[in-house]
Amino acid sequence: MKIIFAGGGTAGHIEPALSIARLWQGLHPKDSLEFLGTAKGLENQLVPAAGFKLHQIPKVSVPRKLTPSLIALPFTLLRAFSASRKILKDADLLIGFGGYVSAPAYLAAKSLRTPFVVHEANAKPGFANRLGARMTPYSAVAQAIEKGSLSKALITGIPLRPDVAKAYSDASSDWDRARAAAKSALGFSPTATLTLAFFGSQGSVALNAVIENSLPTLLSNGSQLLHAVGKLNALPKDQERYKSTAYIEDMATAYLAADLIISRSGAISCSEINALGRYSLFIPLPIGNGEQRFNASQIIAQGRGEIIDQALFSAAWLASNFNRLLIKSSASPIAGSDIDLRASEKIVNFMDFGLTGARK
Repeated sequence: MKIIFAGGGTAGHIEPALSIARLWQGLHPKDSLEFLGTAKGLENQLVPAAGFKLHQIPKVSVPRKLTPSLIALPFTLLRAFSASRKILKDADLLIGFGGYVSAPAYLAAKSLRTPFVVHEANAKPGFANRLGARMTPYSAVAQAIEKGSLSKALITGIPLRPDVAKAYSDASSDWDRARAAAKSALGFSPTATLTLAFFGSQGSVALNAVIENSLPTLLSNGSQLLHAVGKLNALPKDQERYKSTAYIEDMATAYLAADLIISRSGAISCSEINALGRYSLFIPLPIGNGEQRFNASQIIAQGRGEIIDQALFSAAWLASNFNRLLIKSSASPIAGSDIDLRASEKIVNFMDFGLTGARK
């Protein structure tokens, strides 16, 4: 059997696809699992590193404003559609996770009568998955969506990376001990408060500047800070109780160690923080279709996080609110949430259901 995974561009589309592919591969080792991506997305590093074949198709980006690139959109979409058809011609199933590669893949699958599954990780669906959900009876979402083509989709949660799922399972027997051990593993005091600040793999110049200008606040009263600045940004000098890094390889340990997390609210980050984190301040990305404002809703509903607009986030705001955030953290549950632990299993079962239904 041959299954194509369409998920490219950002880790939010790629990581769930890889989690599902790994689980399916373990259950069906003889099946062929291949990925669709574009020439410039993170899939070019993550997919081959995971041992899966990657096909590249033209990137289809829909302009949000009336620009000259809008004129070229139909031609780019046609090229991507044709490339997707060639790859899908002998596939038994397509599963798409949104992003640039999914829309032409859905259209190609529909034209070939190849069954396909749509999975939407964001609380506010993107264009590609809204389109795909209109063309297939097999749609799944991370959390309930009130209206639109995905409003009746199966609620599965977001697949967790293996390291995050393992960290949750290991910590479940004694969360206090696990959190203290995580601090020690990162080189921090196991008894002092630790803040984790990170803003995606590329980082954010504006948010990094706020963090750096807030060091007297974030390190006050013996507090500690782990700051991931992103791969493209200059690395600040470490100092007592402050460690900076371009990128955190072991995010599961960082989530466990942190009493307070300051981050963007991408779907994957929110899912992982929900599994392992305590209290979070989310600063949604101020561009895109606004999905990051909605992704943290489950965490906020549990009293384990809050949101601030980037325009309001400043060193002065942190100076006035840091102690309040730490008090909120100390009052939040010590245990993480298991809501996404079985997401991969649910989606794999749904894929089986789609294959069975298509054969009837």
